[in-house]
Amino acid sequence: MLARRELSEAQVRTRLARRQFEPDDIDAAIDRLQRERALDDRRTALACARTEAHVKRHGRLRALRQLETLGIARDVARAAVADVFGDLDEDLLIEQALARRLRHGVALQETAALRRVHRYLLAQGFDAARVHAAIRSRVKNAGHDD
Repeated sequence: MLARRELSEAQVRTRLARRQFEPDDIDAAIDRLQRERALDDRRTALACARTEAHVKRHGRLRALRQLETLGIARDVARAAVADVFGDLDEDLLIEQALARRLRHGVALQETAALRRVHRYLLAQGFDAARVHAAIRSRVKNAGHDD
């Protein structure tokens, strides 16, 4: 199971239970894997947070939700997200996501389009205040381009 990608302790427990192993055997396997450092939730959290940020181009909040979905403890997830996103320019990520969303000729002058883009960026896990500022800046600059 661990040969393909990093898994959290919760994921390994779920998969072993699904294969109908006894709870005592699952606990023993988890303990052994942790002793051998084959299973490490912090390492898994960092790997997942890096994927969310660099590959999927998601925001901090979405990365945190994804880590919690994997069964990683909230404090470990927050530390991993803070570590990965500490080096990133989130405003640049928002600008890139906004540019991707608008590349097919969507105009932000329409209220409905503006709402859709705003909702999209929030769903990508970006901070609402930063999203609002980026959209406001884009609309303001579009008004000066005329």
